[in-house]
Amino acid sequence: MALVLSSGGAKGIAHIGAIEELERQGFNITSVSGSSIGTVIGGLCAMGKLRQYSDWVKSLDRLAIWGLLDFTFTSNGLLKGERIFDKMKTFIPDVNIEDMDKPFTAVATDILNEREVVFDHGSYYKAARASIAIPGMFTPVRYKDTFLVDGGILNPVPIEHVKRNPDDLLVVVNLYGEKLPKAEKSGNANDSNGNGNGNGHGKEHGKEQPKNGLNGLRSTLSNLIDTGDKRSLGYISLLSTSSAAMIHKMARINIERFQPDMVIDIPADTANTFDFHRADELIKIGSDAAKRAISELV
Repeated sequence: MALVLSSGGAKGIAHIGAIEELERQGFNITSVSGSSIGTVIGGLCAMGKLRQYSDWVKSLDRLAIWGLLDFTFTSNGLLKGERIFDKMKTFIPDVNIEDMDKPFTAVATDILNEREVVFDHGSYYKAARASIAIPGMFTPVRYKDTFLVDGGILNPVPIEHVKRNPDDLLVVVNLYGEKLPKAEKSGNANDSNGNGNGNGHGKEHGKEQPKNGLNGLRSTLSNLIDTGDKRSLGYISLLSTSSAAMIHKMARINIERFQPDMVIDIPADTANTFDFHRADELIKIGSDAAKRAISELV
């Protein structure tokens, strides 16, 4: 089975559940490609280290996530994006892509020349860092004579780059599925404004959080980064909101073009960009989505 993992921020933790369910049901993953968070998870799958990452990410709460965000406030990004990978290196050493257990390819975007850059050799962590560099949020990565940003900008579902044998099933985990019905979303607890889908930043345990000092900074940055609310401060939410429709459409076009044997759809509004503290929930969402897709295949 050739597996393609799409971009999509913290929703990508659902990739773990989908992979675990596929393997539970006897599917043999022979190759992987990924874009952005799909690169991170796909590379770990290809090197056989997904369990170590899964155990770690499930241990993270919201405060721990904030501790992994290395803010820079430079003119070309809010985050350096190095601290989280430095932490991962303490329990998952770097591996060259060509030395992984399964063939793996990662996609980033050459922003100056408007083209895809495909990594099929060299450092996993260097490829992952380039592939996750969301413009305006993470600083771009210098590469040769250009700069690389998020692979999802040009190819959120890199189907054409997976190394596929003639008899391999082609399976896509797509993080841009149909959004959840409003009624279903409203039944969940604490959205980013304390009113909805489990992404709460404004309230904690039913209490209003203080807005001064560090908590105030967290609240402001959470609102700026996560909500997509055009009334929020700064350009990040505007950038993410305006690019979302484009990326979702490109994902649909690529899926329609290549007609995978199985598409595991995760609703596009399942999680916000940095909702990694919801790992257990997101892994279950991925597992349940895989079960539904497999039942439709057989």
